[in-house]
Amino acid sequence: MSISNSSSEKPVKIPGPDHPIAIKRAAHGVVVRAGGKVIADTNEALVLSEARYPDVFYIPRKDVDMSALERADHTTYCPYKGDCSYFSIALLGEKGANAVWTYENPYDAVSAIKEHLAFYPDRVDSITEIPVNPIHYLRPLTL
Repeated sequence: MSISNSSSEKPVKIPGPDHPIAIKRAAHGVVVRAGGKVIADTNEALVLSEARYPDVFYIPRKDVDMSALERADHTTYCPYKGDCSYFSIALLGEKGANAVWTYENPYDAVSAIKEHLAFYPDRVDSITEIPVNPIHYLRPLTL
């Protein structure tokens, strides 16, 4: 299904049976390493499953070392998700160009990915799922 977006004249499509999109909370923590350094570490990642594409982890910005990223001029558009902005990972040089993407104002159908970043797996050292230790959450806080 497609609707018009008169403000930008870009096609807007709604996920459906012909192009399904599902977003769920990741079952594990996720750690992203680049240039030998941890640049993202979260227990709150989302997994976006879209049509026949591989699943993608979306990591909350608050759990990303934003000082390791530089906003890039590169942009793209997805009719299902909206305008996409990119970041480069400077310490990786050319390999890190446009290695990270985000939908800063995603369409309603995927609004859960707002304030989240995704990483191209072939442009970072690793994206690793880490089992979340439930005991960690049962420990009392010490002040």
